[in-house]
Amino acid sequence: MNIALFGASGKTGRQFLQQALDQGHSVRALLRTPGKLDLKHPNLTVLQGDVLSPGDVQRTVEGTDAVVSVFGHVKGSPPTLQTDGTRNIVTAMKAVGIRKIISLSGGGLPFERDEPKFPDRLIRGIMKLFVPKILADAEAHAEVLKQSGLDWVIVRGPRLNDGPFTGAYRVGWVGVNASTKVSRADLADFILKQVTDSRFVGQMPFVSD
Repeated sequence: MNIALFGASGKTGRQFLQQALDQGHSVRALLRTPGKLDLKHPNLTVLQGDVLSPGDVQRTVEGTDAVVSVFGHVKGSPPTLQTDGTRNIVTAMKAVGIRKIISLSGGGLPFERDEPKFPDRLIRGIMKLFVPKILADAEAHAEVLKQSGLDWVIVRGPRLNDGPFTGAYRVGWVGVNASTKVSRADLADFILKQVTDSRFVGQMPFVSD
């Protein structure tokens, strides 16, 4: 597969990128600062640009089979970064005829199949109190995907760590067959599987160890 990747320089993005290349996929990665990515590979094409630029996004998705979006907020990001970036990605995908997009978000984003327990409700309450703009952006980006008509999957995770790949992670819903942490390597593995798997299209699976 030829994959368009947004967020390749982040910790989860790097894990995804390495795994995708190791499994023989080709990747087109959009980066504001390409120098942050020290990985070289014959199947990797790095483009300089910004997910908030419609033209840069379209250059990235052209000629690809699916899109993986793992970009997120960093210091100084505009409050609607994920929503506006996702809207640009959706527009570009429609323009070039790409159907599949996998987007990464957090467990604070609600889904109808969740059964949140007290700790889950507490975490969401803390997010509403301390990072309301990030939570609101995640919810708005989900609405963009729901209204897109595309084959979307929003992968949600709990607290991420840099532990090793185990392959023994669980896929459930918040409060259902779930824990409070997962390694980025395991999360990236699940995201990569969604590129060719249609089981979770239109859903928001929660991945944990």
